[in-house]
Amino acid sequence: EDVSNSSLYSEDLAPVPASKRTWSKWHLAAIWVGMAVCIPTYLLASYMIKTGLNWYEALIIIGVANLIITIPMVLNGHAGVKYGIPFPVIGRAAFGTKGIHFASVTRGIIACGWFGVQTWIGGLAIYAIFNALTGTNGELGLSIGKFVGFGIFWVINMYFIWKGTESIKWLETYSAPILIVMGVALIYWSYAKADGFSIVLEQSVQLEKTGASIHEKDKLFYLNLNSLKDKEGNLKVTEYNIVSNKNTTWKPYTNQPILISTIENVQVQFRNTETEKPVVSSIVTASIIDTSKKNSKLWSYLLWLTAMVGFWATMSISIADITRYASTQKDQVVGQFIGLPATMMLYSFVGIFVTCAAVINFKDILIADDAPWDPVSLIARFKNPTVVIVAQIFMLIATLSTNIAANVIAPSNAFSNLWPKKISFRTGGMITGLIGILIMPWWLLNEISGFLIFVSGLLGPVLGILIADYYVIRKKKLALAELYKEDGIYSYNKTGFNKAAMISLFAGVFLALIGYWVPALNFLYSLSWFTGFFISFVLYILFMKKNNSTL
Repeated sequence: EDVSNSSLYSEDLAPVPASKRTWSKWHLAAIWVGMAVCIPTYLLASYMIKTGLNWYEALIIIGVANLIITIPMVLNGHAGVKYGIPFPVIGRAAFGTKGIHFASVTRGIIACGWFGVQTWIGGLAIYAIFNALTGTNGELGLSIGKFVGFGIFWVINMYFIWKGTESIKWLETYSAPILIVMGVALIYWSYAKADGFSIVLEQSVQLEKTGASIHEKDKLFYLNLNSLKDKEGNLKVTEYNIVSNKNTTWKPYTNQPILISTIENVQVQFRNTETEKPVVSSIVTASIIDTSKKNSKLWSYLLWLTAMVGFWATMSISIADITRYASTQKDQVVGQFIGLPATMMLYSFVGIFVTCAAVINFKDILIADDAPWDPVSLIARFKNPTVVIVAQIFMLIATLSTNIAANVIAPSNAFSNLWPKKISFRTGGMITGLIGILIMPWWLLNEISGFLIFVSGLLGPVLGILIADYYVIRKKKLALAELYKEDGIYSYNKTGFNKAAMISLFAGVFLALIGYWVPALNFLYSLSWFTGFFISFVLYILFMKKNNSTL
């Protein structure tokens, strides 16, 4: 049946012909390596270790979370392989031809936010390469050089969008092995510097404790200090100073609790006077430890598991945008299981291992708060320009491969679906690029990631509805031509909205969010991705079974 004249049809949204479904399991594994190797992955374990989990607990949680998210990823990718259509078209079956815009544009806007942030990070890498080549020192604040780097990296991204999906496949296929080699090389560097694996991993215990903390005993308050040790077990700190108390001076470091009169904004600084030049730490605000509240470890595992699942939640919704190019179902299943969980665990391990080695090797890191978790701050510690340039080129490849696959394909299709006859995949990509500039990522870098992860958690309901519709309601059978008709069965009485999906979506989002405002229901918010997914999944099936006549 010819539906090419329909306003809902375009070449970019049409089923991919068999001749163009050329992506094997290795291409799909490579695209996941390309997406998963990025600075946020490298930092994931650090967030958990800072809250007191040890390195292997953090790694297990990351591994389990990514195995969990790969299951809906594979389930949702099935329709992409079977019909060769992208997420905004598949979603018309569940949400209606107009209702799908709620889900796809939200997904697209989140990706635009990440696109802006990643492009800014890539621009900073270009700026660092320029500084290393010219021997100049980089500026701390915003500078013309940083904006020039951002502009250059933005243009590189736009080039791949303009060339289309085959160029993206080429980019991911060639960058994946480079990124894996880089990870192994980093582990080897750390191993060689520290004289052994076990020595490095033993250091991770040190990173669990902040430099200064306060506890209460018998209605008195005590300050506890935590210095890092080198690989021989010697303390790296010789003196401390309570900076917030104007009457104090540098005193010899002590492991004993120090009686203090106030707990308001206690700031401490550390130094080591036994090195060639005295080394000073950053100033840390002592954290107050509430010994009366004992949160169960299982609960903290669950909270972190939810956060880690939410990390790729947005991608699990729009994965059909990529799997539509896969040759067979086996390719998409095997490719995703090889590529996602393994890479996430490898690169999180790289992050832990390299940071632990750095803590031993760099004499100027005195306390856990100053550990160079972020690869950018780690690279900055090397004085050799060749090392800096090579490291930053790797950063560029990692950022580009993540950006193109994770943050460009989905919004390009989402914007194209808004007006298929007028907005092509290329134009959608250009809109993504422009929004990425308009959000001004240089201001939002610190704030945006928390916000984006918060919004991603709310996309659990969308995934729940998509999977319920495709597997439970439609038994994996879609009327392909009907998806492109303005008044077909998926227009739901020509309204364009499936009420069952809309009610389930808003109920899922509402219940996932309500704990944010109602303390008694905080657990629903803490587990927002799972809450939203299961509530919307169940509600959608109940509503659709009730309205069976509309199918």
